[in-house]
Formats: sequence, structure tokens, C-alpha cells
Amino acid sequence: MTELVRNYIGGRWVDSRSGTVFETVNPANEQVIAPVVLSAAEDVEAAVEAAKVAYPSWRLMPAPRRGEILYQVARVIEARKEALARLMTQEMGKVLSEARGDVQEAIDMAYYMGGEGRRLLGYTAPVEMPDKFGMALRDSVGVVGLITPWNFPIAVPSWKMLPALVAGNTVVWKPSEFTPAVSAAFVEVFIEAGLPEGVLNLVQGAGAAGEALVTNPAVRVISFTGSTETGLKVYVKAAALGKKVSLEMGGKNAIIVLDDANLELATKAITWSAYGTTGQRCTATSRLIVQRGIKSALIDALVERAKSLQVGDGLIDGVEVGPLVDAKALEKVEQYVAVGRDEGARLMIGGERLDRAGYFYAPTLFSDVKPEMRIAREEIFGPVLSVIEVDSLEEAVAINNSVPYGLSSSIFTENVNAAFRAIRDLTTGIVYINHGTTGAEIQFPFGGTRATGNGMREAGQTALDSFTEWKSVYIDYSGRLQRAQIDNREG
Repeated sequence: MTELVRNYIGGRWVDSRSGTVFETVNPANEQVIAPVVLSAAEDVEAAVEAAKVAYPSWRLMPAPRRGEILYQVARVIEARKEALARLMTQEMGKVLSEARGDVQEAIDMAYYMGGEGRRLLGYTAPVEMPDKFGMALRDSVGVVGLITPWNFPIAVPSWKMLPALVAGNTVVWKPSEFTPAVSAAFVEVFIEAGLPEGVLNLVQGAGAAGEALVTNPAVRVISFTGSTETGLKVYVKAAALGKKVSLEMGGKNAIIVLDDANLELATKAITWSAYGTTGQRCTATSRLIVQRGIKSALIDALVERAKSLQVGDGLIDGVEVGPLVDAKALEKVEQYVAVGRDEGARLMIGGERLDRAGYFYAPTLFSDVKPEMRIAREEIFGPVLSVIEVDSLEEAVAINNSVPYGLSSSIFTENVNAAFRAIRDLTTGIVYINHGTTGAEIQFPFGGTRATGNGMREAGQTALDSFTEWKSVYIDYSGRLQRAQIDNREG
């Protein structure tokens, strides 16, 4: 067991005001990794105050200089990539190759947002009055609060933190209670990169700390990634205080496979999308909408591939599927598998927890699933895939769009006309052609529709929308007041 994991507030590592601690546990063997301070409202208040103090000087630092600090963040992450990835695997369970990819996302985002320090693009446009100039600029907002999940404990915070910082805001970050150690290690990157004291503050803890961050009146923006149930509660509380809110929530993603699809390509992509990260991704494939002609061959191929998947500790070479994050997540998967059986779905493989230390569940596949079944509509967040049979592309698209969520969808077909109709008609924020539902690149907007989000997007230049306000500027260079031309068009 390592030393106590603390909060980082105002440039110092500090204990919580209450003195209470909890433990972070390795889900692959249930061993304690470290004790962690458990924060309450007083700790959040101190972090917000530190961010408020740091804000005036940080916002006045030239944006190119802020961007240069983010370039240095990228270089430090690169140097620490393997250590961060191994700690991530120990703390939340994803296999080491996936953890390395998680860290790489932060490297990519740091370089990308570092470049925004020399852009932060506004625009100019003609104005109605003579001898007058108009432009629109992005301006920082102030103190922003970030609440992030455990399944991507470095990538997702980087999607929020880096655009917030380059835009001139200061940050209070409340990571998941399941990943406190790797979160603290990520903050150490910013310290080494030379980020000024108070610009980034870390508050460890659970729901009480998150609620205190949401309701603190000095926090002007809340960016949340997590469950839809929690996200909507955050939305209501933050909106009541007039805050800007960005939500990234649940998913019930589907891959559509038409009869003309490449069977081998589809099998590989579906296996990775359904069972990678043990199904614990908001973009994971949990529904497989299959045209009748290819269904039997595809199910056979998926069952054979599932049989060969190596399940175990993500630090062991060759392991492809790690544990679920904790006992509660394991119990939830068990309950949904029981629901699927009760609903009449046919279990093809899996359907049981593995008899070993840790929170392991066998990759599971149901066939004969109806679109109205709970396992076809509700987010399970585990290695469970449900197969739904259809006769046509039109039926497949309708079923895809019928669930409450709208994050990611995919179609496998060799027919370019079908592919473009799917692009047009699928009502999700992300659409893939001949690729699984997981994976995203930092230069494109990331987010979903319906119960997945509230219209905001992360990554790409759209990430700046959550953390900036527009300021319109009018400059009269005539040297005189032109009252004769002032009319009711000006407010």
C-alpha cells in the first residue's frame, strides 16, 4: 500500500478538512492500492477559493503562453505514459494496451489545445454604420468545475481540462472515487509542466464533494461525464444557479450488420466494441441489429471469438478483457443477465461471473432479443451483447433510433448507397461505417443526442464552447458622434 492520496489545492497537497479517508482498490484482485482523503463541502470551498484567486492573473497571461504550458504538459505525459497507464490498469482494471491508449488521448489533446493558444478564433463582420468596425471574441468564464468518470480517468479529464485552461479559466476537478491515485498522478504532470499555483485544483471524494462543486455559486461552468441519472440531477441543480452545463452521459449503442457485410471485419469490430474495456464504455456496443441472412453465421463467429477471449488482470500479457470496476458493477451485470433470461432472450455464451478473486464476468451474448426488452433499451455497462434480427435497413435504423440514448452507432455494409442513407438517418452524435462504435479522435466533436447529452460537445474546436463566452466588440473610428445615423436598429 502506498502513501495517502491527498487533495491538491492552491499549489499544495493537503489533507481533507474532515480527516476522513477511504481506500482505492484493484478490481482484478481486490487488494488495497492506497488510502485516499474523503473531501466534503469545506474542501471544495477551499479549492474554489484558490481557483478564484488564481483566475485574474491566469486569464491575463497571453493565450500563446498558456498554450506553451500545455505543450509542456504533453511532453511530460509522454515521459510518464507507461507509469500512468500501469497505475490506471491497477486502479480501474482496463487492459494495459487500452490504458496506454487512454493516456495517448491526453497527449494528443494537450498538443491540440496547446495550438489553440495561438488561435482561439473569433471573427469579424461588416457593421451598418460608416467608419465603424465589429468583431466577436472568445472570453474566459472564470472558475469551472469538472466531474469525471473512472472508465477513462485521464482521457476524459483532458478533454475538459485542457480547453478550459487554454481559454483562460481556472479549474476545480472532482474525479471518480474509483480512480483517485491516477488522478493525483495526472495533476503531478501539470505541476512539473509549470502550471501556476491555484490554476488547477484537485478534490478527491464522492457524491458530497461533487454536489458541493455543482452548487458553489462561484463556479460558473460545470462539465460532467457519468450516468444519465446523475447527470440530470447535476443539470437541474446547476441550472437553478444560472450555470453553463455540459453533460456527457449514457449510451445504448448499436452496430447494424447487413447481409452484404464483410463477416470477418464485422466479427472483429463487434468483439472489440462489445467486450473491450469489459463493456464499460459509454460508446460500447450493447446491441447488434442484424439482417436475417447473415445472422446465423455472424452469431457463430462471435461465439467462437468470445470463447477465445482471455479474461484476467489487465497487466498480464495476452489478457484481452479485464474486470468490472467493483462488486456493485458486477452485481448489476448479473441482474441484467437474469432479466434477459426472464424476458425470453436466448443465452449463447457467458452469463456467469468467473470463480476467482476480482470482479470478473464472462463475455456474454444473447440472441432472439426483441427491441422492447430491457436488455435492449437500458444501459448495462458490462460485457453483454444483445442480438436483434431485422429484415431491412429501414427497420434496423428505426430500432437503432428507438432507445432513449443517442451517442454512437455503426453499420457494416458493402453498399455505398445504404451507407449514406444510414449516415443521413441515424440520429446519434457519432456514426461509423464498417467500424465499431468505440474510438474517437480528438479533432472531431464528441457527444450524443437525447438522454446522452444536452447538446454540448467535447474535443475538437467545439470543446471551447463549454468554457468560453462570446464578446461582441464595436469600434467607431470616425472621431465624431454620428447621431444622424443612429436609429432604432441599435439597442
